[in-house]
Amino acid sequence: MSIPTLNGVTAKTIKTNRITTRVLFSGADDGIPVLFLHGNLSSATWWEEVMITLPTGFRGIAPDQRGFGEADPAQKIDATQGMGDLADDAVALLDHLGIKKAHIVGNSLGGSVTWRLLMDRPERFLTVTQIAPGSPYGFGGVKGINATPCYPDFAGSGGGLANPELLKRLAAGDRSADSMFSPRSAFRMLVVKPPFIPAREDALIDAMLAIHLGNQDGPGDFVPSPNWPFVAPGRWGAANALSPKYVDNVKRLYAATPKVDVLWIRGSHDLAVSDNAASDPATVGAVGLLPGWPGPDVYPPQPMLGQTRAVLEKYAAAGGSYREVVIPNTAHVPYIENLAAFNAVFHPQLVR
Repeated sequence: MSIPTLNGVTAKTIKTNRITTRVLFSGADDGIPVLFLHGNLSSATWWEEVMITLPTGFRGIAPDQRGFGEADPAQKIDATQGMGDLADDAVALLDHLGIKKAHIVGNSLGGSVTWRLLMDRPERFLTVTQIAPGSPYGFGGVKGINATPCYPDFAGSGGGLANPELLKRLAAGDRSADSMFSPRSAFRMLVVKPPFIPAREDALIDAMLAIHLGNQDGPGDFVPSPNWPFVAPGRWGAANALSPKYVDNVKRLYAATPKVDVLWIRGSHDLAVSDNAASDPATVGAVGLLPGWPGPDVYPPQPMLGQTRAVLEKYAAAGGSYREVVIPNTAHVPYIENLAAFNAVFHPQLVR
């Protein structure tokens, strides 16, 4: 199902040398390009309000990434390449559009893709804006600022921990708020700060429901593990690609040239990316909802914010630069929850 777009946003089907997908555009064709990469369980639809409020002279570009929305369902994410497939898709889109350099904006999973792009192709980007990005080390099964594996097999990361009731309701196209496990309820509890409900919530939920589901898509496959919580990452799909087992060495970020300026924006009440994330197995285990938790010495919550900050400090020490901005009273998507406050920080990044 194609989701209607806002006035000022045009949807096109684009075929690059890697994938066919829906791409949203705003602004004049000759505007300075701004590439937007969406997060997990969403699509390009989530960027529309930001795109139509870009400063004059800028062109918004937002693809449905592989595994989501109207991206070709036959094209799978090889998780053993980490964010490699998604990063290469983004570069292929820029190449197809004849764009040599662009500003890049990533949220959550899109932020994880952006870390990889900064390692692989930093020369393609004018600036970077990271909105609640995943840790540069990936998500799950690691502890401490330096992301030491809790177990050698990275148990607790990958696709094996997705909530089965949420998956069932996604597959059924459930748009209700009748259960705490429905996509709409998950959005209201974990993505935004209650009691906020966006005007275009229905479109955002439709984008969530457009995730590609299956053992090679979302949540992907997994491997049984003898280590708590008894599942280790498989090889397919975005959740597995986020595993620290497969994420590229962050030392490549420090060595990359040129160094692109990074603006890190996050919400004050983010439950999805934090030092005690709601979906972290340790967070769930500590309150007794995931039996057998071995305790904080063996498997503590992953300090995702601390890891990101430490990596960016080393990036700055290696010649780069970054700023961290916290937007009050917002959660995982401050650009949806408080667009005016977000743009007040974001627009100067583009025109500096």
